[in-house]
Amino acid sequence: MSVPFSGALRKSGGIVSAIGKQLKSVNLKGVKRITVQFDPFAENVKSTREFLFLLSTPKVAQTNPKCVVKSDIVCDRQPSCIKFALIDSAQEQAKVKEIRFNSDNLNTLELLQLCNRHVSSLAPVEEITNKVLTKAEKQKLGGGAGAGKKAAKKK
Repeated sequence: MSVPFSGALRKSGGIVSAIGKQLKSVNLKGVKRITVQFDPFAENVKSTREFLFLLSTPKVAQTNPKCVVKSDIVCDRQPSCIKFALIDSAQEQAKVKEIRFNSDNLNTLELLQLCNRHVSSLAPVEEITNKVLTKAEKQKLGGGAGAGKKAAKKK
């Protein structure tokens, strides 16, 4: 009798692909300002610096161009911390003014997962305002598809 197969058919992509997957779903539309504070001489600061770098990538910055990312580099042996100041609608939804992560003992992947769980979920839902009109609908409204040219020729 043989042992039945259990497990995945292929290996996982690893930590790099997991970080890439989490980075794709980061949405900063509910955030006004991000402050990353860390001591560069502390032992567990690498993940906080990597998170700061990932927040400043163009794809993440495009989710909210008005969001300000500020880094506070201090030399007072305080634990690393990341603060997200929320916009008004996100404050009402979450009932808090800011979200703070103590990132001293977290790795980069865990920081991204927390960001997606607590910050990206507060992003306001976009409403589609532009409706594409067909030529027939434009003509019914009287304002499109060459109606102005025909009226000018008749005069």
